[in-house]
Amino acid sequence: MDTDRQAAFCECEVVHEDAVAAARAGLSGAEEYARLAELLRLFGDPTRVRLLHALSLRELCVCDLAALLGVTKSAVSHQLKALRLANLVKFRREGQNVYYALADEHVRLILEMGFEHIRE
Repeated sequence: MDTDRQAAFCECEVVHEDAVAAARAGLSGAEEYARLAELLRLFGDPTRVRLLHALSLRELCVCDLAALLGVTKSAVSHQLKALRLANLVKFRREGQNVYYALADEHVRLILEMGFEHIRE
């Protein structure tokens, strides 16, 4: 076994009941974990993350996003629908144009924290 695996492998058989109880008290219900996993799944697609990042910089319409990302308007619309259903983006209509923006500050913070983590 390599050194890193040895260091990460616990060889004891002792359950620290107080630690387990404290952790158990802080856990959420199964439905919240399912919802969180679904939210994080949406961040698992590079195109969706690029869309979100662009929208964190400014409000844009589908045509703008398609030109910016070099993908079709149809592809952008498809991804925006998934993001809208998850309450990650919102839209407003102005005449024939529909402009998208991040739904709230939480989405911006998720992106910022993600970038901060990968750039460490």
